[in-house]
Amino acid sequence: MRNGPFWWILIAIMVLIDLYVFFSVRGLFVTGSKSRGIYTIAYWLFSAIALVVILLLPYFQFGEQHKLLKSTLFVLIFAFFMAKLVAALFFFIDDLRRSVQWIAGKLFSANNEISEIAGATGDTISRSSFLTWLGIVSGGTLFTSFIYGLSNKYNYQVKNIKIPFAHLPASFKGLKIVQISDIHTGSFTNFNAVNRGIDMILDQNPDLILFTGDLVNNKSEEVGEYRKAFSRLTAPMGVYSILGNHDYGDYAQWPDAATKEANLDRLKKIHADMGWRLLLDEHLPLQRGADTIGLIGVQNISGRGRFHSYGNLSRAMQGAESYPFKILMSHDPSHWDTEVSTKYTNIDLTLSGHTHGMQFGVEIPGLRWSPVQYVYKHWAGLYEQAHQKLYVNRGFGFIGYPGRVGILPEITVIELA
Repeated sequence: MRNGPFWWILIAIMVLIDLYVFFSVRGLFVTGSKSRGIYTIAYWLFSAIALVVILLLPYFQFGEQHKLLKSTLFVLIFAFFMAKLVAALFFFIDDLRRSVQWIAGKLFSANNEISEIAGATGDTISRSSFLTWLGIVSGGTLFTSFIYGLSNKYNYQVKNIKIPFAHLPASFKGLKIVQISDIHTGSFTNFNAVNRGIDMILDQNPDLILFTGDLVNNKSEEVGEYRKAFSRLTAPMGVYSILGNHDYGDYAQWPDAATKEANLDRLKKIHADMGWRLLLDEHLPLQRGADTIGLIGVQNISGRGRFHSYGNLSRAMQGAESYPFKILMSHDPSHWDTEVSTKYTNIDLTLSGHTHGMQFGVEIPGLRWSPVQYVYKHWAGLYEQAHQKLYVNRGFGFIGYPGRVGILPEITVIELA
């Protein structure tokens, strides 16, 4: 059954929020007025359409050519729901205020002065128009932001960062690494836009290109025509890659385990066909001038229980101890906390992705915030602990919400110093 218990719980929550927001806003209109009637019809018309679409969504068969339609429907429903949820928070604050005032009025009804301060003229207390409008404006702003964010999904940003290391071999001073992560080809609908992103990577003239996982959403076939674009990536010292949690097909339905395994084998071959050296719990030397450093790549390892771990860092590190400097590619940044920074302190630089910065947040001078920070301690940018450093890429692609609000798709250019 496609509509399981979670689905019906979600519907119930949406209906309750709908009712709460409807009655909260209705108080702004004069009883019996024409505007109140228009509001009632419009509100429930849009809400009913959203609920029907959500109920039927599991039964819709979206082909590759209808991917954009599916994304648009998702955004409209999600943005509409989130806008009402944010507005409901303000209405709830107002209702708390009214409850406190009502209780105060009951407890001190004999004191006229306190009753007047409380605003009680009887057994009811009027809703605050200010908080109601503040809730409406906040919800509307969020809705608009999600719609605007659709235009940012291919708005690639080049982030340049110089990272100094005290014991980096001299020949590797000035090494330019381009890191990309979380491509998610299954979400793409614009080949030319993605190809422009490839041009931007090549324009950086990197010595080395590292991809830190999630080439697809679920299935190898999603790479499709985008194989041609990503095959263009070349660098003098090579292009290296690892697998992310989505690459294993854990979030798709498979007829049997063998089919799922065959899908992963095809994906590994695609990496090779594109000229990418896929690292599967292993290491290799990188030579520059007279010096050598180690590049280590592990399969997905997560410090969070809801994500399956496939990798083995211990196996990947066997024989790597002799390298004077080590770079680790590990998809999930929670791995850094649980193992890298505690058990393998001889790994100098770890490169991760996975979080996408939740594709939603604020990044301006002096302020960096995203809801994902309440789930992941390390979610975007550079982090340091003692001599070890971690960089978390914000992702090249997108999944779920087909856009970006505040947290833009990233091409990271790292210069070792």
